Amino acid sequence: MVTSHTSNSISYDIEKTVLDRYQEGAKVQQPSLCCPTEYEGNYLEILPQEIIEKDYGCGDPTRYVNEGETVLDLGSGTGKNCYILSQKVGESGQIIGVDFNDEMLKIARKYQQNIADKIGTYNTKFVKGKIQDLTLNLDLVQSWLKDHPIQSVDDLTKFENECDRLRKDDPLIADNSIDVVISNCVLNLVQPKDKKQLFEELYRILKQGGRAVISDIVCDEDPTPNILIDPDLWSGCIAGAFREDQFLKMFENVGFYGVEILKREEKPWQVIDGVEFRSMTIRAYKRKEGPCLERKQSIIYKGPWKQVQDDDGHTFCRGERMAVCDKTYQILTRPESPYQEDIIGLLPYQEIPLEEATEFSCKNKAIRHPKETKGSNYHLTEIKDDIDCCTPGECC
Repeated sequence: MVTSHTSNSISYDIEKTVLDRYQEGAKVQQPSLCCPTEYEGNYLEILPQEIIEKDYGCGDPTRYVNEGETVLDLGSGTGKNCYILSQKVGESGQIIGVDFNDEMLKIARKYQQNIADKIGTYNTKFVKGKIQDLTLNLDLVQSWLKDHPIQSVDDLTKFENECDRLRKDDPLIADNSIDVVISNCVLNLVQPKDKKQLFEELYRILKQGGRAVISDIVCDEDPTPNILIDPDLWSGCIAGAFREDQFLKMFENVGFYGVEILKREEKPWQVIDGVEFRSMTIRAYKRKEGPCLERKQSIIYKGPWKQVQDDDGHTFCRGERMAVCDKTYQILTRPESPYQEDIIGLLPYQEIPLEEATEFSCKNKAIRHPKETKGSNYHLTEIKDDIDCCTPGECC
């Protein structure tokens, strides 16, 4: 069990409480809904004041996005993060904001052409949906309901069938379509029963090697019962906060790797019933998929630890040539990898084409002898004793 506070201890409608609070926040600024946040660069200068005043967050995930990327912003609100990113990704990138709140979407959409004219490209789109169900386009659902009002159980069945059809034939966000998914203080607003599905959706929509960059409120221990029963504390990003150690496990449990804390505020934002609530920004990558292929690559872990273990259970020993499959090699050494600063990549003298690569065996003995990389003139049977000198969890 990843989170200890469940809907069984809550007597109010979480979803309605959150929606009502943020609809009001779209009309009248509510400073209590956000933490003080310093944004990178001067991207806010071209944004209308209405967007800035009525957008709420607790961090700056936008600083971890690059030019040309396709980005999805979960709970995009008035569009502040989307319009920052529209300037960063440029003409070759695309920004999609998804929100459940009509009032917030109205503000975000109102300024699209104005900001596009200022930056010279129209690269934003705002859609209506629930962040825990990114297959269902709620704009299309609303349009269907206008022509097919629900007045009977049969009508309800037709509605449910139409929702299933839309999810399958016209998903809001397609599988494997996003380079980066960001969110700014929104995941904690999702009701407990939907949080596992929420993280599964993050994983589904990302391309292989894509990443999630999430700023959210976390707590150092479980919220007390008094916190959980207060609807204002739920809509105020407190009652639904993730316990900080469990927050990272939520990513890990659905298959993300390279999960890391990019920023953790030292000073709590609020302390209630002795529980500290603070902002934290996490980055996590979509796990590698496909066969493990032997292309005679190896890596050297630079240190400073004597050994480290990756998310697949491989142990890398400081200073040793460790044998890895092609997938692991690419993950550890590509320029955008979270590991590449700590890793030296070693290619074989003669490249092995992918179509000629054989299956890689994740050996118990992971050291690769230098002779393995020097060509077919060397007979590995003569160096077997050297190759087998190291076992997982034990460095030579």
